[in-house]
Order: sequence, then structure tokens, then C-alpha cells
Amino acid sequence: MRSPLKKTRTWRPDPKFNSEKLTRFINYVMLDGKKETAKAVVYDAFNIIAQEKDADAMSIFDEAVKNAGPLMEVRSRRVGGANYQVPREVRDARRMSLAYRWIIGAARKRKGVPMAKALAEELKLAAANEGDAVKKKEDTHKMAEANKAFAHFAW
Repeated sequence: MRSPLKKTRTWRPDPKFNSEKLTRFINYVMLDGKKETAKAVVYDAFNIIAQEKDADAMSIFDEAVKNAGPLMEVRSRRVGGANYQVPREVRDARRMSLAYRWIIGAARKRKGVPMAKALAEELKLAAANEGDAVKKKEDTHKMAEANKAFAHFAW
């Protein structure tokens, strides 16, 4: 039998924008425990967004995370010696973490550009329903749609 889900952690809100989501995002950006560097990168990206868009960077961030988070995904399930890709709904916490991971991964793929600028660009694209992170979400949805026939194997 599967063990129950662990208690969800509470995160200390970000001091500048007073957001727990942003604190988690900063933790995802962080490499090798360098949190101050990660904070500087994220805050610089927010400044770039605020200057270029003349809008609240936090609302653009929320919109980007909402647009990049998948609603469905496929999970592998072994039934009678065969592996099936079974479509499943994504929990809210996983949806958010996948969106963070995909946005940051897309920003890191942009070589020759400072991370703050790449992150700002990727957040703007995701907020506009474009970019690599949103493309990855759409690919995940297509795969779930293609394997809809195996939905009855869901556990």
C-alpha cells in the first residue's frame, strides 16, 4: 500500500514581494546553495520585466506559472508484462513545480545571455502563452491525449 502524502511545507514569504511562490521559485533558481545570487538573478529579472512591460512583474510571474503548468501528464504503468503510458491529472503542487522547472530550464538553455535577462524573457513569453516552457506543456498534453485509450489503467 502506498504511504500517505507528506505534510506540505510552509515557506517564509519573500521579503521584497511578500510571496511564498516567489520564495520557492528562488530556491529552484539557486545552484550550489548560493541563495543570494539566485535572489539577485530573480530580482534583476523582475526589474527588467517591470521596465519593459510597464506592468506589475509579480502578476506577469503568476500568469507565466499558470500558463506553463500542465493539467495532465502521462505516468508509466506496468500491466500484464506491458508498459502503458497512462494519462493522469497533475496535482497543484506538482503543476507549480513543473512550471518552475520548465521556465528555469528554458532560461538556462539560452546561451550567451545573462541569466536575469534570459529568465525575464522566458517569463514574458510564458505569460503570453509562448516560449519553450509552454511548448513543453503542450507536448505533455498531446502525449496525454494520444494515450487517452489507456486511461482505464489509472490507479
